[in-house]
Amino acid sequence: MLYRENGQFKTSYAADQQLLPIAQDRWFMMALVACSLIAVPLLASDYALRALIIPFLILTIAAIGLNILVGYCGQISVGSAAFMGVGAYLAYNLTLRVPQLNFLVVLVLSGLGAALVGIAFGIPSLRIKGLYLAVATLAAQFFLDWAFARVRWLTADSPSGSVSTRSIHMLGWTVERPVDKYLLVLGLLCILTLAAKNLTRSHIGRAWMATRDMDVAADVIGVRPLSAKLSAFAVSSFYAGVAGALWGFVHLGSWEPAAFSVTMSFNLLFMIIIGGLGSMVGSFFGAAFFVLLPVLLNRAPASLGIELSTAMKSHVEAMIFGGLIVLFLAIEPRGLARLWAIGKEKLRIWPFPH
Repeated sequence: MLYRENGQFKTSYAADQQLLPIAQDRWFMMALVACSLIAVPLLASDYALRALIIPFLILTIAAIGLNILVGYCGQISVGSAAFMGVGAYLAYNLTLRVPQLNFLVVLVLSGLGAALVGIAFGIPSLRIKGLYLAVATLAAQFFLDWAFARVRWLTADSPSGSVSTRSIHMLGWTVERPVDKYLLVLGLLCILTLAAKNLTRSHIGRAWMATRDMDVAADVIGVRPLSAKLSAFAVSSFYAGVAGALWGFVHLGSWEPAAFSVTMSFNLLFMIIIGGLGSMVGSFFGAAFFVLLPVLLNRAPASLGIELSTAMKSHVEAMIFGGLIVLFLAIEPRGLARLWAIGKEKLRIWPFPH
């Protein structure tokens, strides 16, 4: 009986179209933000922040960007990790060659650089779709992987091909402790999530969804599918570039070209499929699924008293993980976000059967 709209009257279009029109949703969101800002820094250990929470937040940013392209615009992409790599290497070179730049400026420039690369690869892909588009984005992944490994300027002529980042300084704040890194990534995630949600509610987002549903019909009603697809490529690549810069500087600290391989691209695609296509909440659920489930599966045999070798744990984890993905997609192909929506609808009408 707690999740009801009784007595919540809307007296303006703005009130009716706000992000969270139900008061209980607003209270829940405020409590969640307060818990993230206060309780998590106080209670979470350094290991939990470094190994679980910070990767989850960064991957959520990348998943939101990919969801804009795939879920909202309907353009299949398996090259998101390559655009993350563009952001990471561009941020590395900016901090190395222009050290006086503020790190927030570096993040924005890294995202813009990834957006330009995304547009460059998106232009030849505008008139193809489906499997052919997936192959085209896969070609972008392979080309950028080759560039990361062969263009020595990107790695500052590093003989091993690996790079190491400097400490993050911005606005008089040195981001070194795990708590500092967590707060930085959390703030960026909140801003980028709000921006993405408002974009999908704007005329640009409606053009994306019209193109996704049927590009011919969208063209008939005045939407330009080519512009919609190109803008989706640009915004998605921008988010991927910012996520890649954060992944390299905040999470990894040092990396080599294999850090942004095609495996990560497929993982990002699986995240939004499992979490829910065309849903911001689904991006959060999908990232949490991919970060937390392997940890739980790795610790499950020890908790049951079963001793396994490290190699066997890795193989069993991969098999169970893949099986759960297939099983989940067979049971609920619209993702975890759909289960969340069904749960909220049940609460709104409970205990009535209709």
